[in-house]
Amino acid sequence: MANGTQTELYLSEQVVVLCTCALSFLGSSLIILTHMIWTDLRTTPRRLLVFLSVADWLSAVSYAFGVGSVFRTSSPECIAQGAISTFANTSSFFWTVSIAVYLYVFIVRSSQRVADSLVPLFHLVSWGVPLVITVTALCLKKIGYNASEVTVGWCWVRIDAPDWVLWMLLTGKIWEFLAYLTLPVLYILIKRHIHKAHVALSEYRPILASRPPSQSFSSMADVKLSLIPIIFIVLRIWSTVRFVLLLADSPVRQHPVLVTLHGIGNTSQGAANCVMFVLFTQPIRSRLCSSLCCCCSKCRAEAPRSDGTPQRQQTRRDSSTQREEGEEEDGTSCAQSNR
Repeated sequence: MANGTQTELYLSEQVVVLCTCALSFLGSSLIILTHMIWTDLRTTPRRLLVFLSVADWLSAVSYAFGVGSVFRTSSPECIAQGAISTFANTSSFFWTVSIAVYLYVFIVRSSQRVADSLVPLFHLVSWGVPLVITVTALCLKKIGYNASEVTVGWCWVRIDAPDWVLWMLLTGKIWEFLAYLTLPVLYILIKRHIHKAHVALSEYRPILASRPPSQSFSSMADVKLSLIPIIFIVLRIWSTVRFVLLLADSPVRQHPVLVTLHGIGNTSQGAANCVMFVLFTQPIRSRLCSSLCCCCSKCRAEAPRSDGTPQRQQTRRDSSTQREEGEEEDGTSCAQSNR
């Protein structure tokens, strides 16, 4: 190990991390399913989001397996989990930056053709580079037991490797640092361009008494552009802090609060993307709500009553009974009038 110590992982920390893994698993699955179901919403940015969700889905599953297994040695299961999480986590960094680059070229440079031509390059870099790094680390036996020094129960780079700092940088940290720098710059440039376009457009249209719906949509998009880099940094910064503390050989890196924040941040990317791009996206949210309402109404209609009769049949029976009673009342009234 780096300093002969091991970070103790408490049961409460495991439970919290497993819960966030489950949320990311569900969130990533929901993004993928909505893309598969509603074909008219398959834009290029959402396709890139699906590829990011695949990486986050793999990360959530591998992290959950590692946290639940509580590895103590570099067993074959530990190495396999570490390899999958290394590939998925690094790929997630690349896809996150790729989406920002696509939006920058599409919006700021106003060239959809150039932006779409970059998609094959995004695949090559976002899948190829992590794969090469992971396979190289496996062949050199650099992936294994980490003693939770820079993880929260899962396996990553072997902490007893003589060049563990280099391989932690190559298998994640250097790409994480680059994302910290790249994402804010790109999204700030995109926001400035959109703001300038709105200002220029407002000079050629009258001031409306009420805000049009398009303005509310643009304001929501503006909020998302602000939140994307902020949420990414807030979630990922805790692992960076622990890495720096490990380099400084500080015992603060083993503090339970810092370890818990690290576990939540590294495993919440899929859930955060689902909140922003599914629950906070009006067309998808409306379709989800209507689908849920249809399912609930269908279940209520087909739910059996206390006498075992389905509600739909019972409703028909009640209506027919009411008609018969109405006919009997009409017949009685007619008979009384004839008298």
